[in-house]
Amino acid sequence: MWLNNSSIGRKVVMAVTGMALILFLTFHCCMNVVALFSKEGYNMICELLGANWYAVAATMGLAFLALVHIVYAFILTAQNRKARGGSRYEVTDRPKKVEWASQNMLVLGLIILLGLLLHLFNFWYNMMFAELFPSIHFDPSPADGFGKIVNTFSNPVYVVLYVVWIAAIWLHLSHGFWSAIQTFGWNGKTWFCRWKAIGLVYVTLLMLGFLVVVLAFAFGCAPSLCSAAGSCCGAC
Repeated sequence: MWLNNSSIGRKVVMAVTGMALILFLTFHCCMNVVALFSKEGYNMICELLGANWYAVAATMGLAFLALVHIVYAFILTAQNRKARGGSRYEVTDRPKKVEWASQNMLVLGLIILLGLLLHLFNFWYNMMFAELFPSIHFDPSPADGFGKIVNTFSNPVYVVLYVVWIAAIWLHLSHGFWSAIQTFGWNGKTWFCRWKAIGLVYVTLLMLGFLVVVLAFAFGCAPSLCSAAGSCCGAC
C-alpha cells in the first residue's frame, strides 16, 4: 500500500493524524477553559465524557491516532537519516532558512510523549480508568475532575513540567501545521504563506489557552475557584 511503502504516503499519514490530533487539542482546550469559570460545568463535562462506551471508543481511537503518528515519526526520521548518510556529519551549522523546530521535531516529539504519559497518569488514570475499575480507591473521586486540576497544579513541580510540555507542543505544532499543509499540496507561494501565518496564530492561541488554565490554577486566580469557595479568593 502506497501510504505505508512510499515516503509521500508516510508523510500523508503523518499530516492526517497530526491534523486530527490538533482538532482534539482544540476540543480539549475548550473543555479546559470551562474549568476556569465553572466547577460544576467542568465536572458535568467530565461526567459526560466518563467511562461511557462512546468515550472509551473515542479514547481508543485517539490512542490509535497518536500511536500511528509517533510510529510514523520514527520511521520518517530513520528514513531521512539513512538518505543523508554520512553527509549529515559534514555540516554543523543550521541553514538560515531552516527553523529550529524543523530540525528537532524528534526531540520535541519525545518531550511531548513524556509529558503525555505524565498527563495520562494525572488525569486519565485517575478519572476514566478509575471509573472503569471502581474497586480501586482514588482521591478525590473520579467524577471530580475539577478537584484533579486543583490538586495537580497546586504542585509547583507539575506546573513547571506542564509549562515546558506546552512550550514543546507549541514548537512542534508551529512547524507541524504548515508542514501538513505542504504535504496536502497547498503550497502555492501566496496561500502557503497565508496558511503558515494562520497556523502560527491558531496554535499560539491554542497553547495560550492551555497555559492560562495551568497558571490560573497554579496562582489560585481562576474565577471558578472563587465561586467554589463561595467568596472572592482575592488572588486576582
